[in-house]
Amino acid sequence: MHPRNLHHNSYDFKELIKSYPQLNNFVIQNKYNLETIDFSSYESILALNKALLLHYYKVANWNIPANYLCPPIPGRADYIHYIADLINYEKSEKQIKGLDIGVGANCIYPILGTQIYNWQMVGADINENAVLSATNNIKTNEKLRSHITIRHQKNHANIFEGIIDKNEYYDFTMCNPPFHSSKEAASKGTLRKLINLHNSDKPRPTKKEIVLNFGGQANELWCNGGEALFIKRMIKQSSSFKNQVGWFTSLVSKKENLPKIYKQLDKLNTTRQTFLMEQGSKKSRLVAWKF
Repeated sequence: MHPRNLHHNSYDFKELIKSYPQLNNFVIQNKYNLETIDFSSYESILALNKALLLHYYKVANWNIPANYLCPPIPGRADYIHYIADLINYEKSEKQIKGLDIGVGANCIYPILGTQIYNWQMVGADINENAVLSATNNIKTNEKLRSHITIRHQKNHANIFEGIIDKNEYYDFTMCNPPFHSSKEAASKGTLRKLINLHNSDKPRPTKKEIVLNFGGQANELWCNGGEALFIKRMIKQSSSFKNQVGWFTSLVSKKENLPKIYKQLDKLNTTRQTFLMEQGSKKSRLVAWKF
């Protein structure tokens, strides 16, 4: 993890429970007699996230609707810290402003950007329910209300157009794109993840359990062409806003997609950087470019 990430060590459940007592209902003992939660349980992960946000980031009453993605807080914080390095945040004396493409119902990146670095953030999404939920998540906190704006992207063909206003400037944009290419592929990926996490003493998870335990709407999990085509489209559209954005960035889940992405970036004569992000056994990449 990034050196400034607060989540390098194992979860201190005793301290987290002090901040969010409801988490105690989900803490169990593993076979090594250590405290943990059932990471294949949606309710457990949701409770853990609420505890982490309250304990470390002073955010209370955060919530998401049923069947929407419940993000891993440590990994999301990593993205924020790497962006801070990218834009030389520590050397900047001005107010930083960022745009999260696909903010989701959880609104997690704008929340972390505001609470960790005091950034001004705009979050955009094509899903009206996600926009409503994200808006509700910032209403309960005065600082979040003053630092975060949520916008609805009504044209699904556009990524930046209709969101970035004519006279606006952003120090960065960020995106965690849907990485599956179809609903079927997303379901298979979720099934693999759930099987890897579930207790071997329990029966194999059913399709219903998959939906309940690993939320995610279609626009969160998959799009035609998967993440490679989405990012290539984002790169192409970013050229129209090159004077209004300092750095464009995106997560890339599959390393085999990097050559296609680099080819598109080089075609448009961009300056690019890539950061490897690791959280345990999970590896991802942050690709950044500017004109």
